[in-house]
Amino acid sequence: MKKNEVIEKAIEAMNKAYAPYSKFKVGAALLTKSGKIFTGCNIENSSYGASVCAERVAIFKAVSEGEYEFELLVVATKTDEPSPPCGICRQVISEFSNDLPIILVNEKGSIIETNIKELLPFPFLKEKLDGR
Repeated sequence: MKKNEVIEKAIEAMNKAYAPYSKFKVGAALLTKSGKIFTGCNIENSSYGASVCAERVAIFKAVSEGEYEFELLVVATKTDEPSPPCGICRQVISEFSNDLPIILVNEKGSIIETNIKELLPFPFLKEKLDGR
């Protein structure tokens, strides 16, 4: 696995974040099973609801390129402690995997390894929508 490369890409993406309101910069890098890496950064808007998280940017970029199977997600933040994805991002991640490994890093080099099942043990499952 390209773990260190994915971590570096997430940190690079974090430095591209557009966060003039919160000053909370986040970067994400998503490794697909085919070996491609898609990055994303958070992009804020003065209408806060129009803002989008780094994790979703990376996932949406991958999906828009036909990639649906993921190997690893790295989330990088400029915080004292590594920060996990928000609830909306956790639900989006769970749409594509119920056990995706996730690495949380900060600019100081702290690392937490987890997975989506630990972060979202009871997702709203798409299987519940079958048969509508």
